[in-house]
Amino acid sequence: MLKLDFHPSGRHFLQIPGPSPVPDRILRAMSLPTIDHRGPEFGALGLEVLRKIREIFQTRHPVVIYPASGTGAWEAALVNTLSAGDRVLMFETGHFATLWERMARRLGLEPEFLGLPGYDGWRNGVQADMIERRLREDSGHTIKPSAWCTTRPPPA
Repeated sequence: MLKLDFHPSGRHFLQIPGPSPVPDRILRAMSLPTIDHRGPEFGALGLEVLRKIREIFQTRHPVVIYPASGTGAWEAALVNTLSAGDRVLMFETGHFATLWERMARRLGLEPEFLGLPGYDGWRNGVQADMIERRLREDSGHTIKPSAWCTTRPPPA
């Protein structure tokens, strides 16, 4: 008999990206019935989320919720800010960074993947001095400016 559950028993961590512990109150909320995404309850919830998310991100500016998977947002970010043939500096930080680089290549970009050698880049990330050194070496300014994000809060 084929066993489909490859996870050991016990509590698991959500790894998109992560690992991120999921609090019990969130797990309980996820077990509630869904609401109609075209109904008034969903509209009211959406407006409340938009209002409160401004507090979380400490902004007065408009917030956009992008209705796609994370991969869909990656693609939108790349195709709306860069053009085929653009050189971009990307950083080895693990599995998602590798997928980001592959997507950039498929879209015709020319990514340069910067990181620590071997598997040291995974979970350790790229060092700020490596980024600075590489950008200083780009005297012709052929690497396009871009933004970065982190999935972990800064240290307290």
